[in-house]
Amino acid sequence: MAHFLLIAVVSARQSLWLISRNLTIIRAGGENSWEKAEKIGATVLGENLARSHPFPQTLATYLHLAGIETGYGYFAPNVPGPGKLVFEIHFRDGRVEYESPHVNSRAARLRLAGLLDKMGAEEYEPLRKIMVKMLASSVWREHSDVESVRALFGSLVLPTIADFQAGRGARSDFLYGYDVINADLETAPQNPPKP
Repeated sequence: MAHFLLIAVVSARQSLWLISRNLTIIRAGGENSWEKAEKIGATVLGENLARSHPFPQTLATYLHLAGIETGYGYFAPNVPGPGKLVFEIHFRDGRVEYESPHVNSRAARLRLAGLLDKMGAEEYEPLRKIMVKMLASSVWREHSDVESVRALFGSLVLPTIADFQAGRGARSDFLYGYDVINADLETAPQNPPKP
């Protein structure tokens, strides 16, 4: 029973936090009673107590172990576009081909989509580089005459309703590029210029 009560409190608190900051279609209004309600949730979760207090430490440990601390909000205000990875494959004979990572099952396709979303959000360059290396290794295995591979990562930006009505479709925004130098998968990052 306490487990489900904690889920309800975390869910309500996350939703109320978003509403109180006008990040949903529900508008908070003037006096912002949503913010007061969100603070009640924070109090129940012990977030107003000192970090050294055992109650918030114990509760936070339980919430993390049970997976309750995230994923229970009902609004998603800033959902990023899905990640898109394309390999620019340069062959020894001068040909250039473009290929997306491919998988053999629906479950693997779902995992790949999740991985690409994580790659787009990842700010730690060495980890992002390792993820690209792992995905680029399949290109080297499948094509024996590859000279180099350039991995281009972007975010798919879906059209607005007005864009769609005007006949414009989705577009890709370039985020990162990596040149895979040789078969041992050394990479050289090439990030887009800062605006």
